[in-house]
Amino acid sequence: MKAEFIAVVNKLEEGRSLDKKEYRLLIESACDETFDFIREKAIKVRGKIYGRGVYIRGLIEISNICKNNCLYCGIRKDNGLCQRYRLSDEEILLCCKEGYDLGFRTFVLQGGEDPFFTDDRLCGIIGQIKSRFSNCAVTLSLGERSTESYERLFKAGADRYLLRHETADKSHYERLHPSDMSFENRIKCLYELKSIGYQVGCGFMVGSPYQNSDTLAADLKFIETFEPDMCGIGPFIPHRDTPFGEMPAGSVFLTCYLLSIIRLIKPNILLPATTALSTLDKNGREKGILSGANVVMPNLSPESVRGKYELYNGKAHSGAESAQLVKELCRSMEKIGHSVLTERGDIKK
Repeated sequence: MKAEFIAVVNKLEEGRSLDKKEYRLLIESACDETFDFIREKAIKVRGKIYGRGVYIRGLIEISNICKNNCLYCGIRKDNGLCQRYRLSDEEILLCCKEGYDLGFRTFVLQGGEDPFFTDDRLCGIIGQIKSRFSNCAVTLSLGERSTESYERLFKAGADRYLLRHETADKSHYERLHPSDMSFENRIKCLYELKSIGYQVGCGFMVGSPYQNSDTLAADLKFIETFEPDMCGIGPFIPHRDTPFGEMPAGSVFLTCYLLSIIRLIKPNILLPATTALSTLDKNGREKGILSGANVVMPNLSPESVRGKYELYNGKAHSGAESAQLVKELCRSMEKIGHSVLTERGDIKK
């Protein structure tokens, strides 16, 4: 291991900041030896703040209808082969009830940018969740909306908002999205969410088309400067019915390597071990936790729609009952020396 690499990692551990050139050096130095070095530091840092606990979030995929045409996404508007659905208010609340009975204290409402879910409708749903499950957090992951919309949803009781920036490089963003989507607006939305008072999550795909060490270095620098409360990263996986359907998938190894780096950038960050990791590697979730992640998001969506929310090929989802999934999750975490925490799991300041 080169002395320059060790010096840069130590600098990051001590100061939580590097320049893009130094981040690129870390990325380009990725190998088993350097990963072990960074991962050990990341786990130690996480342990000081969160111990060995892993927070669970109940994921409810409320709609796979989307007005956008992101080139990588299986639920893009122009995919005529996608079997569309949206959940009713009652179905969403039933998912929350089931999750609450199993110990979940955070519900994540995720979906495409579906115009059906107006502010009025979402405020009503959030209000009902907060009324019935007052000690729970509500996280939204519903894409780009207006400032006024974000403010209304926050006042209705939403606590957190997840909005992946996808890439911190404008030219790269434009190669992944249609011309009617704006890099500037995506970044603007993230800063607005933070200013309103949400706990905010950003994130990106590892190995997305046209990505390189420079774009990844820009992503790491953005995470450093934006200081999100959460960051969701996972390997890119192509979807057969998109323009990127023949592109190669991203790397589980590099994703885990970057999880460790992100943990060093912001020690108290909430880092999910994403479904995409589990899709490419049956032990992907566990590998993510052992790299510095501390959040998992089991799917509470009705079994009948889980397979329809297909952002990429082969998305991991189980037909097992949610109670069985939670038991399996607890066992898998125990095997790697961690434990599932049934609480809201807010970021520790």
